[in-house]
Amino acid sequence: MRILVVEDEAALRDALKRDLTAAGFTVDLAADGEEGLYSGREYPVDLAIVDLGLPKLPGLDLIRTLRAERKAFPILVLTARDRWQDKVAGLDAGADDYVAKPFRFEEVLARVQALLRRAGGWASPVLACGPVVLDLRSQTVAVGGEAVDLTTFEYRLLEHLMMRAGDVISKGELTERLYEQDFERDSNTIEVFMGRLRRKIDPDDTLRPIETLRGRGYRFSLPRDPR
Repeated sequence: MRILVVEDEAALRDALKRDLTAAGFTVDLAADGEEGLYSGREYPVDLAIVDLGLPKLPGLDLIRTLRAERKAFPILVLTARDRWQDKVAGLDAGADDYVAKPFRFEEVLARVQALLRRAGGWASPVLACGPVVLDLRSQTVAVGGEAVDLTTFEYRLLEHLMMRAGDVISKGELTERLYEQDFERDSNTIEVFMGRLRRKIDPDDTLRPIETLRGRGYRFSLPRDPR
């Protein structure tokens, strides 16, 4: 999943990138509101973290502009303003949630994960499709009750597919959401990791949870379990 962090304080911006990357996300950074608007328009963002006190373009104006342009990805506001009026203003502008500074990263991560799973139509942090179960909190995967050992990238790939179970996701979209901006776009890495992932979660080729739709992309096809 790809997250845009718009924060003018360099130390905090870099810390969020470090911690979010360690948590398995692809992270883009912007140091002011104008740069954040460009990134929100140009990149396939899954969620944005936006500080309200931004130079060049204030955070509230950035959020309003993105929403006016029908950018529907969740937005988490960071604010040093702890008055309830400021929090309401952020929500009224189109943000989905907020965290007041100073904060612990664990709170930010929990809110990011909650917003992402709700955007994907999941009510629980446990994503279950038939026998395949992915726990967003522990970042673990099990098939038929048996734990499956995945690499970081294999986990991120499966998480993205299951988060949008039933949707067709192109190779290009997977590449843009799972890699940094300078990744070589014509690489066959996605196909290689997709093959490894299939062998790990379906070694007998009986479940066939990931469909390949020629010329269109991939789809996690096992039905979602209501949880």
